[in-house]
Amino acid sequence: MTGPLRQMWAVVPAHDEAERLGRCLDALDRAVTTARAAGIAAGVVVVLDACTDGSQALCAGRPGVVVVRGDWRRVGAARAAGCARALDLAGRAAVPPDEVWLACTDADSAVPFDWLTHHARLADRGADAVRGTVAVTGWAGWPAGVAAAYRAGYAAGYRGGDVHAHVHGANLGVRGSAYLAAGGFPALACHEDVVLVDALVAGGAHVVATGHAAVRTSARARGRAPEGFSGHLRGLALPAGLRAPADGA
Repeated sequence: MTGPLRQMWAVVPAHDEAERLGRCLDALDRAVTTARAAGIAAGVVVVLDACTDGSQALCAGRPGVVVVRGDWRRVGAARAAGCARALDLAGRAAVPPDEVWLACTDADSAVPFDWLTHHARLADRGADAVRGTVAVTGWAGWPAGVAAAYRAGYAAGYRGGDVHAHVHGANLGVRGSAYLAAGGFPALACHEDVVLVDALVAGGAHVVATGHAAVRTSARARGRAPEGFSGHLRGLALPAGLRAPADGA
């Protein structure tokens, strides 16, 4: 049996994303405040992966934000480093991994205020991990056909009600003990989220899909991970011969 959650950590990898990171941190601040009001200690770990912009300055002075710096240039390695720091901090406070929740999102995304508390409710009901959904914003510059194709494909991933097949690193939570048992995030340049979920399922973890508390994420055309979410959007433009914008900010 696992105990009730005592700590929740939002883990955010960033690679030269200062133009979006501020909005991400503002949203996380609201989610952290909501979790603390519910009696759960919560904080944020920002992993600055080979950042050369103003991302460090954006994090400075924000209460509850821990910064990890490195030069991995792989989102999987960055996420793993952030989760490792969160679990280390929990351990120093004598909080075991089974009472820690690792909530992963992205620097170009904004979580809703009840993101962490929703994950906590699902964890209290027995979830070892939570697969959430995303709501894409900022379609400016993209042809209308791309947005329509994306929405149709996303809707096809639903299996009725709240059940869906989607996996997003921008909205993925996991109990610390289940994360460690599954081997953690692999040091991949992309699809690290899918590999982790597959390992969780293979190990018998209870992985819950939810459509509530969707995370708003950008429709940028050039993301930080090759073949990642932005690559998927660009791929939707190719069959119709549509031109993707330089960056769907």
